[in-house]
Amino acid sequence: MRNHLFVLAAALGLAAGLSGQTAKPYAVPRMADGHPNLQGTFDLATMTPVERTRGTSATMTKEQAKKLETAAAARTAQQDQAIAGDRTAPPKGGDGSGGAAGNVGGYNGGWLDPGSSYNVVDGQIRTSLVIDPPDGRVPAYTADAQKRMSGLRARPTSDATESNDPGLERMPGSYDDPERRPLGERCLLGFGSTAGPPALPDYFYNNLHQIVQTRDSIMILTEMVHDVRIVRMNSTHIPSTIRKWLGDSIGHWEGDSLVVETTNFNDKTRFRGATENMKVTERFTRSGPKELLYRFTIEDPATWAKPWSGEYTWPATDAHIYEYACHEANYAMGGILSGARLREKEEAEAKAGKN
Repeated sequence: MRNHLFVLAAALGLAAGLSGQTAKPYAVPRMADGHPNLQGTFDLATMTPVERTRGTSATMTKEQAKKLETAAAARTAQQDQAIAGDRTAPPKGGDGSGGAAGNVGGYNGGWLDPGSSYNVVDGQIRTSLVIDPPDGRVPAYTADAQKRMSGLRARPTSDATESNDPGLERMPGSYDDPERRPLGERCLLGFGSTAGPPALPDYFYNNLHQIVQTRDSIMILTEMVHDVRIVRMNSTHIPSTIRKWLGDSIGHWEGDSLVVETTNFNDKTRFRGATENMKVTERFTRSGPKELLYRFTIEDPATWAKPWSGEYTWPATDAHIYEYACHEANYAMGGILSGARLREKEEAEAKAGKN
């Protein structure tokens, strides 16, 4: 039966080719000003990592992806199981599971949404977001960058410890002082460059991004920590003396692609250890009725020996973005500090009793 179906399909395909019939090209929806309509809400969750595992292919087969996605779904189902309310506290230093999902008794897996499938671009299942260099790896740091980051890690206090970058916010001591807690943990700026630029998956939760478009400006709202970027169209950058958390973004159209150039970063966010002189160029292209193709290029000669680029598909979603009110009044910080003072008091009283 399968052979008969194959022959029939081949015959139909040949007939279509002979009759000159071809698939209709995708018609990009347009705004009143004639430019492509990029508006919508998009879900950036994906299992595809930023960098590729060394020595592996740039793509994987459907069978390979299915195997990994099935295993991930099984882990998620296990983590979604109810946990005992009378369970004991995790051991000092965590239970070994790693990260906020359980390392020190934080969120259990039911709260997390790291992505359940690999990203597909042009029909290819990608194994990394990075596409240039061809090995799918971020270029090595320059000698100056290595020295700079070593110095940041050695400082007793530093803005870099308040970074949204995973490599810097986890420096030793970042959680030992209320003045040094990272911006992401304090819910002041989405961690892992989820807002960007470049806008990357956070592999955690709150993966939605919304684009609202007008003739003169384009807004990109990030669900995580409600970060908002405003792209000013056909404008010029603000003076270099003015620095912003998410940089200064200006945009223009190249055909059907929105091109956004961002500069004027401050020295606190430090994407992957970059300097405030980093430049990010992004391209947003509607590639189908339910998706955008997002591409980015990073340039910072003081940090990397050469520019590097990545791309991935943003699938559209009908899901809603809800308010992100993580640290309203930050009551938890007061509880943490009160607990620490109480423990110090009890330890001092116990020591006095022994004497």
